[in-house]
Amino acid sequence: MISPTIMLRRPSSVYRYFAPAVVLVMVVYWYILTPARIHIATGALTSTAAQLQHMHVANYHTPGRIGQIPVGLQHTKGKPHKGHKTQRPHPIEELVGKAQTTFNNLLARQTYSLNGTAAAYRERRGRHPPPGFDLWYKYAADNNVLIVEDFWDQIYDDLQPFWGVATQQLRHDTYNFHMKISVRNGSASTTSDWFWTQTWLEMIRKVEHMLPDMDIPLNAMDEPRMVVPWEDMREVLDRAGAASGTRDTRTKETNNVVTGYQQLDPDLSKDVAEPQDIVWETAGPYWDILRRGCDPESATRQVPSVTDFHEAPPIRHNYAQAHMQRGFVVNTTLASDICHQPDIQTLNGIFIEPLTISTTKKLFPLFGGSKLSVNNEILLPAPAYWRNDARFSIAADSRANSIAWEDKVNGSFWRGVATGGRNRPDNWRGFQRHRFVAMNNATALAAQGRSHNIDKSNELAAWVAASSDCAFVDLFCDTDSKVASACPYVDPHYAVAKGRPLSEQVVYKFLPDIDGNSFSGRYLAFLRSGSVPVKATVWREWHDQRLVAWKHYVPMDTRFSDWFGIMEFFVGRGGRHGRDDLAKRIAEDGGAWAERVLRKEDMQVYVLRLLLEYARVLDEKRERMGWVDDLQ
Repeated sequence: MISPTIMLRRPSSVYRYFAPAVVLVMVVYWYILTPARIHIATGALTSTAAQLQHMHVANYHTPGRIGQIPVGLQHTKGKPHKGHKTQRPHPIEELVGKAQTTFNNLLARQTYSLNGTAAAYRERRGRHPPPGFDLWYKYAADNNVLIVEDFWDQIYDDLQPFWGVATQQLRHDTYNFHMKISVRNGSASTTSDWFWTQTWLEMIRKVEHMLPDMDIPLNAMDEPRMVVPWEDMREVLDRAGAASGTRDTRTKETNNVVTGYQQLDPDLSKDVAEPQDIVWETAGPYWDILRRGCDPESATRQVPSVTDFHEAPPIRHNYAQAHMQRGFVVNTTLASDICHQPDIQTLNGIFIEPLTISTTKKLFPLFGGSKLSVNNEILLPAPAYWRNDARFSIAADSRANSIAWEDKVNGSFWRGVATGGRNRPDNWRGFQRHRFVAMNNATALAAQGRSHNIDKSNELAAWVAASSDCAFVDLFCDTDSKVASACPYVDPHYAVAKGRPLSEQVVYKFLPDIDGNSFSGRYLAFLRSGSVPVKATVWREWHDQRLVAWKHYVPMDTRFSDWFGIMEFFVGRGGRHGRDDLAKRIAEDGGAWAERVLRKEDMQVYVLRLLLEYARVLDEKRERMGWVDDLQ
């Protein structure tokens, strides 16, 4: 993900802009203890506020008054008075300005010819482009694809380790995987009828005539399945670097370059004399499986794992400092990296208890739609972005696409299922969607009262009620009940609201996008909606290098401590006007950019380039392969 450079924060500014986090912490503790039913729907609140119990703010230590929301909307004009300093711009204004610079620099690297694109490839990748690169370029140009070499960084991050694995072993593992797409003689096929596999097959068939022979193993689960220990990955990457030779050799040699791919036998079952079977782990704790992918010196490897999730999860903002600037996300890549944030093991359902565990330490090519920072899968565009499913897209002829910004509701809207993992009576309190819906309960904020040291809690509650509409449509309970609202252990805390199609959700200006069991399939629709996506995620996807935070969307920390500050900045509060102009610009820029670089054609071009590179990794002559017609 492209992000502005991290800046060190001064202690004097940290406290002002982390104050909203205190409100979040108090709300988190509140929803653990209160039986109030949570539901904010078009301003109508249902709760039993009289039954609210007292709460505390243990495990949180931030100076200043609890409940303050950072304002910082105005600039100090003219010369400052004696003894006073000129006020800095609001941190979001700074981040938006830096994002524009980042985006301009990105566009400046666009290439417009085959030879120019090949030169940019060699400069960035340190080797010749793969055979078939000229076909890839023509296909991209014919489909009006914007070509910036940075857009394909994810491909090379994903594939680099496999240069350190023997090609024979790779071919054996891919052929013998139970769910795969095979390409032979320019034709793609599969024996699986799973709808994700069928969707990926449809995607690949758009480019199958340009593909060499290969087998493509697919992960059909929500959860990623491969976490190679950090120590083992270091060895693999060392072998990968040694196998590739020096940069000069890879980019200057042209006489002995192999310009074609191998053909594969339809039956590769005996390709390896002594195949190494894949061993699957099916039991947790899942956090212990994940953190083996982190550096041994990282905080996540050093801090003990949590095993008891009964109590309210503590919010540890010291672990967020690496990716925050004055209280807001400045580096989205770091924000989704679990290795410096051991506290998020209690703040997301995938870390607490995923629906399914089926994980291996072995490195083999496995393709999927999303992954965590420590996973080793190869990313494809997710099926949710390809299919015209009403859950994840808005029909092209829908009236929702023509709503002017000025006609949208000046607030936020979220509806969703209480997913994230397998929530149980003893673990649901830290699940991300439960936390987010809880902190958007105006009745709970009003009920806290001054006895809990919440500054102007009634004002805050009224503001949340007017600017936020968040509710579950299904409690997704770990019981045998088929009724969406029947869940004994959370039913006292949440009310279930009626679902709304995406065409009705996008009438709001701000659309928080919260992870479910894995990535959110609504993200692309939100980007195209003419509203502002406010994205909180721990997941990596194929398009991350194409989107610029604070230019195309608003990033949010997974702790949600910046949520109130984000909304107060854009919407306004207490008679102060928000920066509606900046919100409108982000909504328009994000929508236009999505229509430019996140179309189905862009997915096809990404897949074609990925699979050409993947086929080279599988080839016996991979170290000598390349496209060098421009150098002849």
